[in-house]
Amino acid sequence: MKTTRLIQALTASLALASSAHAGLLDGASQAWSSTHTGTPSGFLSEIVSFDAATKTLWVSGVKGVNVLDAKTGASLGFIDTSAWGSINSVAIHNGVAAFAIEANDRKLPGVVQLYDTTSRSLLAGTSTIAVGSLPDMLTFTPDGSRLLVANEGTPNAGDYGTRIGTTTPRNYGVGANDPVGSVSIIDVASRSVVSTATLAGVAQTGSHIRTNTGMDFEPEYIAVNKAGTQAYVSLQEANAMGVLDLQSGKFTKVVGLGAKDFSQAGNAIDTLNNGTVSFQSVAVKGLYMPDGMASFTGGAKTYVVMANEGDFREDDADRSAAGGSDPLLANLRISNTDSSAGNLYAAGARSFSIRDADGNLVYDSGNILDVQAAAAGIYNDGRSRDKGVEPEGVELMEIGGKTFAFIGLERTTTGAVAVFEIDVLDPSKTSFVRMLTMGGQIAPEGLKGFTMDGVHYLAVSAEGADGVGAGTALFALAPVPEPSTYAMLLGGLGLVGWMARRRKA
Repeated sequence: MKTTRLIQALTASLALASSAHAGLLDGASQAWSSTHTGTPSGFLSEIVSFDAATKTLWVSGVKGVNVLDAKTGASLGFIDTSAWGSINSVAIHNGVAAFAIEANDRKLPGVVQLYDTTSRSLLAGTSTIAVGSLPDMLTFTPDGSRLLVANEGTPNAGDYGTRIGTTTPRNYGVGANDPVGSVSIIDVASRSVVSTATLAGVAQTGSHIRTNTGMDFEPEYIAVNKAGTQAYVSLQEANAMGVLDLQSGKFTKVVGLGAKDFSQAGNAIDTLNNGTVSFQSVAVKGLYMPDGMASFTGGAKTYVVMANEGDFREDDADRSAAGGSDPLLANLRISNTDSSAGNLYAAGARSFSIRDADGNLVYDSGNILDVQAAAAGIYNDGRSRDKGVEPEGVELMEIGGKTFAFIGLERTTTGAVAVFEIDVLDPSKTSFVRMLTMGGQIAPEGLKGFTMDGVHYLAVSAEGADGVGAGTALFALAPVPEPSTYAMLLGGLGLVGWMARRRKA
């Protein structure tokens, strides 16, 4: 009798593990969504982070941080940071939540504030640390010893460099009041900035680095290698990646990320906002210009995953319609600091890429993001002449012994996250898995994967568009049992079967 019950229990456990292992994300579904009711007017759901100790999600959005119960999505309290400025990001490690807050006059230094995730109050002692201008994103190193802050330093209106001459490509001078872009390195133990890494005079490699836009390099996002010795910093508007040595606290190089040829097979794009989705090969190149990034290790090599959103100056002075007689291209928005007649460059690659630690391209998703959005009926044709679905956020998760990349798509008619499986030993074999769609939210900005109570989850914060569709959603992805557990269950069933045979004998 005991043997029978043991067989039944192991069989049930094996069924759960087997279904998760065979189609790891087949059963993924949205668990809940929150519209952050009760938060101040102007709160947007932008970046989300998870605290394992309290099982809470911390969502930042301009006015402050809303703390949610990760199980239900219910608000547990709002932290108002508006007295300090506008909050851009939140990151959590070992019970400490770090906020990146830009000054009301964003040319001035911003601050990082440190909160206790249990009390939801500022840490005792030093809790407010001055950093560079417009701290946009921040992240802890894997061991939590340092906190890295991307200080974007975007100019205020009128502080960009002015146009020089009338030739094309256009050229802009240096903005006299353009704040310096930098990365602040904070020692967590002493709660002090131990280095501020800037990019002036750093060696440059690669191609198509944009340096004539009338603004400084602007760090956008940071990914850190597993060892915590190097950081990879997206310089989005410059179409480049900075490599930061965390031991010296200095950038070692700036790598130009090149351009993608939309005339090549597998790269066709839709250029027309005409109500019909049609992907065609066109004589245009796309500058990668990544936003969100993440890193992973495969075969002792570090790789960087990039969401190739694309971006222009805030005043759009470096953006124009292509013009000309070709109806496929006339309205396409291009970079006028890079384009000339017959040689057009658009912002963004409408894809995500995997590169090695030196910036060499290993994999690019081609036009899969746009095509799969169209197949799912969520492609926003109104964005065709800009950047397509605009991949923005990236999160990597290991589930069932496999590595998955989750790519947030900012411009779809329904909020969406594209899922890919990465072969970490040969990332060129990366493949599309499925599309996760959100109920009620659009324009995903932040993604955070975590494990809680035996289930893998993905939290998605969406800022919405034109005041509609802002909120946070949680996806339950798969149960936790890993291949080792699966093998153990198989072994257990084999043992039980042997025991049963002995009883019959």
